[in-house]
Amino acid sequence: MTTTPPVQVDPVTLEILRANLVAITDEMKTNLRRTAYNAIIYEAQDFTVGLFDRNGDTVSIGLGLPMFVGGLSQAIKAKIEHYGYDGIEPGDILLTNDAYIMGSHLNHMIFTVPIFADGEIVAFASSMAHWLDVGGVLGGTTQDIYSEGLQVPIVKIFKRGVQDDELTRIIRTNVRFADLALGDLRAQIAAIRTGERRLTELIERYGADVVTHGFELIYERGEALARHAVEAIPDGEYVAETTMDDDGVTLGKPVPIKVRVVIEGDLMTIDLSGVSPQVAGYFNSGATAGRSAAQVAFKFLTSPHEYPVNEGSLRPVRIVLPPGLVVSATKPAAMRWWMTYPMTIIDCVFRALAQAVPGGTIAGHHADLAVLNLYGTDPASGRLFLYNGGAQGGGWGATAAKDGENATICINDGDTHNTPVEVSEAKYPSLLVERYALRPDSGGPGRHRGGLGTVYEIRTDTPVRLNTFMERTRSAPWGIDGGGDALPNRISLLTADGEPIAFRNGKVDSRPVGAGDRIVVETGGGGGYGPPHERPVDDVVRDVRAGYVTAEAAREHYGVALAGPLDGDLIVDEATTTRLRTR
Repeated sequence: MTTTPPVQVDPVTLEILRANLVAITDEMKTNLRRTAYNAIIYEAQDFTVGLFDRNGDTVSIGLGLPMFVGGLSQAIKAKIEHYGYDGIEPGDILLTNDAYIMGSHLNHMIFTVPIFADGEIVAFASSMAHWLDVGGVLGGTTQDIYSEGLQVPIVKIFKRGVQDDELTRIIRTNVRFADLALGDLRAQIAAIRTGERRLTELIERYGADVVTHGFELIYERGEALARHAVEAIPDGEYVAETTMDDDGVTLGKPVPIKVRVVIEGDLMTIDLSGVSPQVAGYFNSGATAGRSAAQVAFKFLTSPHEYPVNEGSLRPVRIVLPPGLVVSATKPAAMRWWMTYPMTIIDCVFRALAQAVPGGTIAGHHADLAVLNLYGTDPASGRLFLYNGGAQGGGWGATAAKDGENATICINDGDTHNTPVEVSEAKYPSLLVERYALRPDSGGPGRHRGGLGTVYEIRTDTPVRLNTFMERTRSAPWGIDGGGDALPNRISLLTADGEPIAFRNGKVDSRPVGAGDRIVVETGGGGGYGPPHERPVDDVVRDVRAGYVTAEAAREHYGVALAGPLDGDLIVDEATTTRLRTR
């Protein structure tokens, strides 16, 4: 018996294929963003798209939310297992938001279209996007998945090109904003059909064998680059740990996070078995999210600039993740705020490997979306409104080479954007943003200063109820190599008569907020890198003049004594500065 040798793909053709795959996913992203109905998608860009091979492995995923790297792939593999290849026909579009398959909350709807060549499935195009509402309770403290909204098992929303009216009516009936939901449904379908059309054109041009073998060669290149990077890390076992504030139910009880990283030659093992068991509150995520957190950290460390992001570049990492942990939760665990704990896991991987690759990682960051959830009755229309304010930027950690970034969205949400103030106020006339500014002294001091967090102050002119889900109000973003910790996240309330109200932590559940009250969200900064007294005096003066660091903090943390007006020539007290820095 003879076997057919694999088709040959020359380097020029392979590069054309690689660039086309990136371009296709970029076009899918553009089409979804331009046609979506809710601002979480078209402004914040809380979505992703991708192309996948016949097995459901990632060929090219649209740059955006790093934590979505595994959700689409796992959903497609589950759909293949559910229907079998023979049960999926041309024109079918498969849908699910199963939290325990994709690892995240029910707001993420995943649509998938098969791509055929000569009557056989050769690939898939898929999209995941955040719908504003999927039903469920409006209150913040959910304790099981059933209270969090509509659960859609694996179904065919289109069968052989025809939309299933009964399934569509079930969705329409179970969401509060049906016009937005069905508009986003159409936008996601437009995006994946764009991917189907463009990849089909590529197959028609080069042939299915060339394109699919090209997938394998792209995997091999990604794997080789990643293995080479792992080999450069000294063999050994590296550990880091921290705690989260609490699970939103047992307030004040810390939730442990412990990560163990093992380097053996060209293989990295990320062991998450030391992470807390799943919790009673809404901070759980499925195993796909736990694996994705490990993969995101691995990708950052090994081949961050190699595109497309694909299955091959993730092969040299082995992930240990027993079931039943807060990042491998099982049903019926609540998943509403699934995204928070995984990003601290990513930070811990960087913290662990700071021991192995001095100068090669990053200090801790603010690690929270800092989202405000307000709901009430619009006085003009008499209709319910639901405001998901954010995501709000915060500080990222410094590195050995530079200061941390200011006001940047947390790591697992990548390219998501904050909603512009003007958009929020136009869509929600009863809300007025009084202030959105950098938070002085929030960045951790260091030779390189951590990035600054932000202050977001919003006033409501109508009674509303407030939900927040903020974490890391106690566990401050850490510095490394002698750098100082940053300020943690914080939320407070200023009543209309000026009374300040501080909250015990960052979780607020359906609290009444009166007309004229102001909600103040302060995001944490990023940790510093290196001893603060090694920061050049001129850099400290520049920070003080810019308002990043106060004169008091310059003296206390950096040993730089200043005199003179901020709007004039700041004078360095050389003698005092020398004494402080020597001490």
